Amino acid sequence: MAEENVLTKTNRINLLFDFYEKLLTEKQQMFCKHYFHDDYSLGEIAAEFQISRQAVYEHIKRAEAVLEEYETKLQLLSKHEQRQHKVQQLDALLGGLPEEERQQAKRLASGLLDLD
Repeated sequence: MAEENVLTKTNRINLLFDFYEKLLTEKQQMFCKHYFHDDYSLGEIAAEFQISRQAVYEHIKRAEAVLEEYETKLQLLSKHEQRQHKVQQLDALLGGLPEEERQQAKRLASGLLDLD
């Protein structure tokens, strides 16, 4: 897998993890945090938890599948990205407003993203 694809996948898993972390098992949460957030290798995680690299790999792969399944059903990340895109479009349209009104509109738009 190309380095760019690995980075894209890692970023996606991190975003999905942000939305669905609490729906994973405790082990899946720990292994995903170590692997995707902290950039531990499979071997480092295996040594820390005294299990095989294969067991760590299987936990992580299962967690990835579960995260993707939740996203397929709930679409939280997709909806968040759509809102971000709309706020960016709105921000571009605000250029013609007086500064005070533009800042007020930006605060309102930012508030929409904070509802996640």
